[in-house]
Amino acid sequence: MLIDRGLGSAGILVDSAQTAGVPVLPFSTIRAGFPILGNPFSYGRATSLSPKQFNYAFTNELDAVESKKVYDRYSIPAANSILWDAAFALLNPNGSSKVDYKKSDRAPLLFIAGSNDHIVPPAINKGNLRKYVKNSTAVTDYREFPNRTHHTVGQKGWEEVADFALQWANENARGQVSLADVKAAFAPDITFTGATNPELRA
Repeated sequence: MLIDRGLGSAGILVDSAQTAGVPVLPFSTIRAGFPILGNPFSYGRATSLSPKQFNYAFTNELDAVESKKVYDRYSIPAANSILWDAAFALLNPNGSSKVDYKKSDRAPLLFIAGSNDHIVPPAINKGNLRKYVKNSTAVTDYREFPNRTHHTVGQKGWEEVADFALQWANENARGQVSLADVKAAFAPDITFTGATNPELRA
């Protein structure tokens, strides 16, 4: 979404969820998200996964004992609204994760997927990729790493993924983004009509 706003010299998406209007929902994604999406009253809450649920969703390359060590160190309750918003955006091209797939002047994008990712399987990354490639001439690349899970940055052999991402960025990055560009991208879009209220003046 930052790249869509014109920020960044290059974008690398590791195991990224689908953006709005990409209706791809593999079974493993449903199962991984079911502890939250299975409760229709959970939207405004935060949920902690159990060690078993965490092992399936994030660290399925590890056995239960090793996964529990990662769980104890990193697992925290997460806002359920993030997952719900993603679910609602599947069929809504104007959802909260909306991007302009037709932008051909955006920075290059690289999608990195893990073949054994349960939360964001390669099918989701490929769905995102197709949206961009079909609608834009900007650089959009894809790389799938075998036997890697959603825990890819903590998984043994993460250096291979990091080295590839760094090499790709060095080869494809555009010019630097200025501070003025950043401020412009996040400036509120406010249109005033009528007389100015003197109480609102600086």
